[in-house]
Amino acid sequence: MTVPRSEYLSSAWADGIFANRVLFITGGAGTIGSAQTRAFVHLGGDACIIGRNVEKTEAAAKEIAKVRQGARVIGIGGVDVRSFDKLKAAADRCVKELGGIDFVVAGAAGNFIAPIAGLSPNAFKTVIEIDTIGTFNTIKATIDHLVASASRNPNPSPSGRTGGRMISVSATFHYTGMPLQSHVSAAKAAIDSLMGSVALEYGPFGVTANTIAPGAIAGTEGMERLASKEMDHAQHTKGVPSGRWGTVRDIADATVFLFSDAGNYLNGTNVIVDGAAWRRHGSLGVGIDSNMQYPDFLKNGEISNHLKDTRKSKSKL
Repeated sequence: MTVPRSEYLSSAWADGIFANRVLFITGGAGTIGSAQTRAFVHLGGDACIIGRNVEKTEAAAKEIAKVRQGARVIGIGGVDVRSFDKLKAAADRCVKELGGIDFVVAGAAGNFIAPIAGLSPNAFKTVIEIDTIGTFNTIKATIDHLVASASRNPNPSPSGRTGGRMISVSATFHYTGMPLQSHVSAAKAAIDSLMGSVALEYGPFGVTANTIAPGAIAGTEGMERLASKEMDHAQHTKGVPSGRWGTVRDIADATVFLFSDAGNYLNGTNVIVDGAAWRRHGSLGVGIDSNMQYPDFLKNGEISNHLKDTRKSKSKL
């Protein structure tokens, strides 16, 4: 049974707008990445999803392909984004089998809860390598293909067809600061800067480069790592001005918008999809329980025990 459209794509988009276009996405087997890919494929495109786990990546590709008859979705596993050579080989395979690369999403990421005191140099380095260097490697492996796609698809195009566009999945922690997230904040701030550089250097060639910064997205592994299970739904959403956590559909819709004819003039910017939560970061409670208050939990060395894969003072990767 395939996932209903309403879970990954709103009714705003016309079918076929990505016909004969190809998406290359790292982290495409994850909860957010698979929704982005499923939306793109539903609207006529083909895709190559890139991941480290071979079985998970190939299974996700087969499942996503079911959303549209005749869809071509290739799962390329065994690819660590920290390896440029493996990413380049994956991009070459994507072009060979699907005919090109028109859109890129750099979505591979790593995260966990840790104070600076409990964050080993190797753990910090690993997050920088996966998030920041992985994004840089993705840019280098695909940018020539995006330039070629942009040349085939002038912006704006009389036909409304688009190409030559890149998105990196970022975050909002570094906008105001967030305890227990120094590693991710540093990595994502660098990603924002990288995408600005792509916009500046490749905008003249027709390429657009933007970031999407999700807030708390329900049902994702990322939130299982960040949000305490001790808190109920009302406690978690209290700090979000829009009154709810986001959904994977919210991120997929933002992706479609940036890739579509409607996103022609967005370049070098950060699209924040978080219900204005970043303006109230202090109330979101990342890594803490309801009875933990700032700065007391830091002074007491406390972190929630109700997180997935919590790493504490002896944090190692």
